[in-house]
Amino acid sequence: MGHETPHNMNWAGLLQNLLVMVHLRQIPGDSVWFSVPEEQEPGILAGSLTKYFPPPYQLLTQEYLWMDKNTGNFYTTEKKMDREDLCPEETKAKECIILHNAVVGPSGDLVQFPVIIEDINDNAPHFENSEIRLGVSEDVAVGTSLLLDHQAQDRDARSNGELRYHLEDSDGVFSLKVEEDGPTIVLVVQTALDRETKDLYQMALVATDCASHPLSATATLIVTVTDVDDNCPTFSSNRPHSVDIPGGSPKSMLVAQIIATDPDSGPNAAIIYSFSPKVSERARELFSLDTLSGRIRLAQDLQSEKSEELLLKVLASGHRCPPAVAQVTVSVLPKVNKDLTIRIRFIAEQLNQTMVLPENQPPTVLAILELESGGSCKDSSLVIEGDVPFSLSPQNDKYLLSTSKPLDYEIRSEYRVTVTGHGRSADGTAIAPTSHVFTVMVKDVNDNAPHFLQPHYQLEVEENNQPGMSLQHVSATDADSGSNSRLTYKLNEYTPTIFNIDPMTGELTVLASLDRELQGEHKLTVCARDSGSPPLESAATVSIRVLDQNDNAPVFQTPHFLFFIPEDVPLFAQAGRIGVTDLDKGENGNIALYAVNSSGPIVVDSNRGTLHTATVLDREVADRYELYLLATDHGRPVALTSIARVTVFVEDINDNQPEVILPSSNSSCLTVSPETITGTMVTKIYAIDRDSGLNSELVYTAAAPEAVQTSSPFQVESRSGNITVARQLLWSDLGMHHLFIVVRDGGKPIPLYATVWVNLLINESMEPCHLNREPTWTGTYDMVQFPSKASICEVEDTRSARLTLLVGVGMLLASACLLVVTAVFHLKQRRRRLQNKKGRSEENEIPLRLRDKYYPDD
Repeated sequence: MGHETPHNMNWAGLLQNLLVMVHLRQIPGDSVWFSVPEEQEPGILAGSLTKYFPPPYQLLTQEYLWMDKNTGNFYTTEKKMDREDLCPEETKAKECIILHNAVVGPSGDLVQFPVIIEDINDNAPHFENSEIRLGVSEDVAVGTSLLLDHQAQDRDARSNGELRYHLEDSDGVFSLKVEEDGPTIVLVVQTALDRETKDLYQMALVATDCASHPLSATATLIVTVTDVDDNCPTFSSNRPHSVDIPGGSPKSMLVAQIIATDPDSGPNAAIIYSFSPKVSERARELFSLDTLSGRIRLAQDLQSEKSEELLLKVLASGHRCPPAVAQVTVSVLPKVNKDLTIRIRFIAEQLNQTMVLPENQPPTVLAILELESGGSCKDSSLVIEGDVPFSLSPQNDKYLLSTSKPLDYEIRSEYRVTVTGHGRSADGTAIAPTSHVFTVMVKDVNDNAPHFLQPHYQLEVEENNQPGMSLQHVSATDADSGSNSRLTYKLNEYTPTIFNIDPMTGELTVLASLDRELQGEHKLTVCARDSGSPPLESAATVSIRVLDQNDNAPVFQTPHFLFFIPEDVPLFAQAGRIGVTDLDKGENGNIALYAVNSSGPIVVDSNRGTLHTATVLDREVADRYELYLLATDHGRPVALTSIARVTVFVEDINDNQPEVILPSSNSSCLTVSPETITGTMVTKIYAIDRDSGLNSELVYTAAAPEAVQTSSPFQVESRSGNITVARQLLWSDLGMHHLFIVVRDGGKPIPLYATVWVNLLINESMEPCHLNREPTWTGTYDMVQFPSKASICEVEDTRSARLTLLVGVGMLLASACLLVVTAVFHLKQRRRRLQNKKGRSEENEIPLRLRDKYYPDD
């Protein structure tokens, strides 16, 4: 992995592919093809080549399928087949076909067969936008069709990808029609619309596939009814207005205000006020009309000594509408001759004798007032009528009109202050009082920060949400006016970029899908800022708790667990611990373990995640156990699962002692010729040990003290068990040699052993030897444990018997004749000895040819 392929290897691969194409044998006709549903679990039978071709079988590529070479059956692998990924360019009407190549038959023919990947309903419909907005005029005709360009998409094929649509929460105002040509989705208007009654409809557009177990997706359909100019201005009351004004009223004094309304919106609701053409010239000279506000004011100072009544007809006109008419009767009262006059000198800012004062100012002088009389007057005074935050302070026969405390625009934005002058004539009679009304407008300053309706918002959102989903509308108010109360919203600079807020509406949205496993809670700070100078702002916190969905399958610590356990463990001992986690929480993350396709002695404890032995283990019976573990969570609506492989190796302990195969009996015997040269192997000890490793490594030793081993004519090779002639055989070595052999394994801490007698007869006569009884071991247990302490062999001495025989023969053959007979006899005996060497008896001999049956020579 990770290394570049050499250049010559590329040419080799191309040549191999060319040879494959040359020798490829197509399966005739369309009779052989297979189909497999997508997303199958591993090990599912997908088809078989058995009835088409003889064995053996070999699948060339085994990425998604693997084939049994003996049966020709092929199965799904761990890598699942996803039709939409394998055939992304195919239309929904075409089949997704994957061609596979296999080598079949004794001659190794190459065949090609198609596998059709069948579609399953594994993809839900999906709208590109979670919200679909549509505008429709309120005067649209019933039955009008409105085309919806936003259609859902489904990656599945045929009925699994065929979509049906329906509306929810339409209240019968709209219906849905799907035209087959295209197909296209059309929204049909069922009832007449009236923006003034309802200007917004919110419905759910649901797309559902046609599978047997259908999946669906929902988009919010928002229809905004736009305004048309279908309403005309009207006055709230048809009663005529009557107004009385004094004959000495000043110019610009407000006489009356006429208000009409239009239910339409925007430019369609604009109203223009005007006098009717029937209004007299006298009325037009005395009064002016504001065309936008409907306020009627005096166009000049009124100096009338007599009473009169003027009729004003005011028209309220809208676009393409007949004007509405309101009637105002103004009664002008005769001017009252007063001896008292209030003279005014404004200090504060004023416009048309209306004083303007910023709020929050300390007590401020607004004007200087002076009370004058036409004749003799005494005891004159000025007072303020009513309870208002203004005061008059006399100073040098004048009065200072000032505020008595700071004014607050948010409490009251306009004051009408009435100042009345009182006095008495010289004869003590009261003079008619005179009054003047001051209008004081309080000018707003930006002294109020925005105020959130909720200082803390708590939201819950399920993870894997649609991007762009609306979370919450946050809202703040500002007690100021104008630009001082115009608010914009923003998120603080530490807010993750996946969150966004509309600066004008305060709509909080999330631009990406949330993942609870990455972050379970988000805390945002929303700031509202006004447009004052300097601007003021305030903040609110939004806590978003991400709710869990079962979107994570259990994950094993490793796909293949390996455990080692000694074979001598007690029943129900722990064989291993399984590491498995689920990133979900609650029931979605609660994991249960199950053993599948396992009939062995290993069971699983689901609660603790541990494996235990159910029977006593014996490595010599089975040295390993294989099983698969299925981990499943308790999620809803569908539980998710994972599979891991487990191999438990049974470790060997030294519980089997060596077993000697040959020699098969302690009483067997083998004759060795005195002429056998040094180093010749005369026999071999065959032994086995059912244990493994060091516990089965055997060492062969002779139980004898070191001095005896040194003088013995035979030696035992410790690893091979071969018994060879250690030195040249002497006349004194003739006779029976009993070797007591100890076969020990390499087990720790105490090795196990077996013993066997090897009986060797050194004799010139190669006749088969026999033992009437087994040799008897006279040593101790320590000698067996430590063989060097025991005698290597027991030799039966036959030299005295032979000397006696030779003396007798010499005496009998004293004569020459007898010597000749002896010579002839000796020749015959020599010939017989040679024949015996060629045909040794196998009755008590250890056959060397059996050694390959048990062990190879080391």
